[in-house]
Amino acid sequence: MLGMRERGGRTKAMPIKSTSIEEIQSAIHANVEVGSTLFTDEHAAYNDLDGLLFRQERVNHSANEYVRGMASTNGIESVWAVLKRGLNGVYHQVSKKHLGRYVDEFTFRLNEGDVKRHTLDRLASLVTACFGSHITYKELTA
Repeated sequence: MLGMRERGGRTKAMPIKSTSIEEIQSAIHANVEVGSTLFTDEHAAYNDLDGLLFRQERVNHSANEYVRGMASTNGIESVWAVLKRGLNGVYHQVSKKHLGRYVDEFTFRLNEGDVKRHTLDRLASLVTACFGSHITYKELTA
């Protein structure tokens, strides 16, 4: 599972096949705007991100460093904690096959659940997101 969270903004999470450098960096390039600042931990897949396309600041969890200036991964880590509680509390059991769907629903709720937005705006987002995303019973159970 790979997740990204904007400061004060939206969350994106997705299952990935592996935690290889190629897989993670490909997902970052596909989902993060060029010129953005990335706040990461010390995982090797985040090596070489600082440069022409992105600015990067790291924290070293192995050395008990969790915050350095503005750099921390606390935002996405809180998302993982809430996601785990939600999956256990709502679904009790999650299949690997449909993990992406569970996570998509969770991130939709997280991103669209702002009570400061009018209910009709939130409902419009839900309806828009539903177009083109149906699944047949056969696909669900295959």
